[in-house]
Amino acid sequence: MGAAAKIGTQRQFAAKPSGRINPWIIAAVVSLAAFMEVLDTSIANVALPYMAGGLAASVDDASWVLTSYLVANAIVLPISGWLSVRFGRKRYYMASVAVFTASSFLCGIAPSLGMLIMFRILQGAAGGGLQPVSQAILKDTFPAEELGTAFAVYGMVVVLAPAIGPTVGGWITDHYQWRWIFYMNVPIGIISLMLVSRLIEDPAYLREQMRKVRGFLRFDYIGIGVLALCLGSLQVMLDKGQEDNWFYSPLISTLGVIFPIALVLFLVWELTRRKPMMDLRMFKNPNFAAAAAMMFVYGIEVYAITVFTPQFVQAFMGYDAELAGLTQAPGAALLIVLMPMVGKLVKKVEARWLIGLGFVFSALALFQISTNLDLQISFWTAANYRVYQSLGLALLFIPINTVSYVGVPEEKGGDVSGTINLLRNIGGSVGISLVETMLARRAQFHQDELITHVTRAQQSFRTLSGGLSAQLLHRGLSQPHAMSQSYLRIYDSVITQATVQSYMDVAWLIAVICLAMVPIIFLLKKNNPNAAHVSVE
Repeated sequence: MGAAAKIGTQRQFAAKPSGRINPWIIAAVVSLAAFMEVLDTSIANVALPYMAGGLAASVDDASWVLTSYLVANAIVLPISGWLSVRFGRKRYYMASVAVFTASSFLCGIAPSLGMLIMFRILQGAAGGGLQPVSQAILKDTFPAEELGTAFAVYGMVVVLAPAIGPTVGGWITDHYQWRWIFYMNVPIGIISLMLVSRLIEDPAYLREQMRKVRGFLRFDYIGIGVLALCLGSLQVMLDKGQEDNWFYSPLISTLGVIFPIALVLFLVWELTRRKPMMDLRMFKNPNFAAAAAMMFVYGIEVYAITVFTPQFVQAFMGYDAELAGLTQAPGAALLIVLMPMVGKLVKKVEARWLIGLGFVFSALALFQISTNLDLQISFWTAANYRVYQSLGLALLFIPINTVSYVGVPEEKGGDVSGTINLLRNIGGSVGISLVETMLARRAQFHQDELITHVTRAQQSFRTLSGGLSAQLLHRGLSQPHAMSQSYLRIYDSVITQATVQSYMDVAWLIAVICLAMVPIIFLLKKNNPNAAHVSVE
């Protein structure tokens, strides 16, 4: 089928909207629900101590509020395309919005931690379909020449929501109560549900696909069960690994065995089925495989740096959660400006060159952090770190999403959206886990190195400890007490310096990972920016 014919098919997204509804209204509607869902991946982070106190639980137990949501979300993401075909995209999307809204209200009124976790599982499962289906709707609503700009709108939602989540959550918790973190979803969900019911219909090709497969798409209990076991064990392992000291924990060790076994079983099961729930054969396409790998690394970068700078300024500069979140605001504002520009640029420049430039810019920004980070940085220096990173991020999301559809038949659009979003979310979990683990392990490594230079054999140590002891003696401490306190202060300085160096190591590693993606751009097809993105060549 030619490019023009495919664009024509896309323009027939809905019998009602095609002639009367501006596609940008549809983009705003689906972005609203996606924003609500992505925001919930991070908005509850800073409220965990308040939840624990209000529900008579420990903070460690309360952390399952986050983990349960991410696990349920990850399980549904890859099968959202299958569910759209099985039940109809509009019907599935509306059901997801309705259940997400209802479960958000239930989370708000939860009387115990167990009930809250159960409702969060329901919320995560419902939210898992919102991101990929929103993206699939955009693909079918806009012609290829406008798709980059449409993805720019969606990209602002996906990138900004997790960045501002902790700030919004901290403000709500400080000024109101943690339950309003969930209540705020209710009016947004109701508005979204009303608009979706009036404005969106299934595209013609999807209705035809549903008609052909009706009665043949049976619920794959084994596939879904193995997928849930695979992704659930991976998500819990990543989320709880550092907290439980990784494989020294029986739970993490068990999950470390379950995950690879479940993964192999899932691959074998799906690849041997005639109508698989998740079409893994798409990875035979080098273009899609490369785009998927890049989206995974993009997820690592986005979520890692979202916790990187705020955590640093809170740990060493005394910032509260709200002020730490504000260090991300200038970078977020820059993304709002740059995303639409990149959406227009992707119509003139091959996506792979933009992706390569984005990863190079990201690496350079992170290398700068790895060499210049110290305890004397100002608020604006911390904010500028995020600004520099935003230059690269703006060049990644839209081109990667655009190029992921090249060479893929339009009926596989839902599978592409689900898989790409899953890999970005898993990449995000890997990124957060990577930051937390490296900070702990590299801080210990640098501490062991630095402590070898803190001995009485070193003149600098004797001078420093003598000066501190003299100051403490003048404040009224006894000679032995002053000397012990001076040693403790020096040791505290060593720990601080080791931790700062661990932050620098994290930035360096993520920069190297970004640079490793640059050669992969040559696996991407030379897409014509003015041609239909879904044309099979």
